Amino acid sequence: MRVKRLYWIAAVVLLGAYEWNGEKTLHSDKEWHEVLGRDRYNIMRRKGTEHAHIGKYAHTQGDGIYSCAACSLPLFEGAEKYDAGNGYPSFKKPIAKKNIYYLEDWSLNFKRYEVLCSGCDSHLGHVFNDGPPTKHLRYCINSITLELKK
Repeated sequence: MRVKRLYWIAAVVLLGAYEWNGEKTLHSDKEWHEVLGRDRYNIMRRKGTEHAHIGKYAHTQGDGIYSCAACSLPLFEGAEKYDAGNGYPSFKKPIAKKNIYYLEDWSLNFKRYEVLCSGCDSHLGHVFNDGPPTKHLRYCINSITLELKK
């Protein structure tokens, strides 16, 4: 009984370490451009999309934590990444619900949901409801918005 309780406490502490603490990384538009560089800035601050199949993490597999390239907030676990066949990193769920948020996006004349980083409000990609069971969610994320930490 004591071993199970200690395991549960350790799991809570470990998962809690990845949850957003409520602090925002704030920069002026000019500072974001300097910090991110042209390509990341265009996607993360201007809501762009990179070309499919060319991103650094489009086809990677394995363990690790995928964090926001702008503020280093942990976003996704490598164990939740899968190949959706679309040329973008796809994940089943975020590492913690608080670490991302959603905005309705009608930019392509149909409703979809944009995924943003809670730590810095950067555009990451979109979430769709055509993913694998059980939640059927597919977090389609621009590779350039992520940094993998093994």
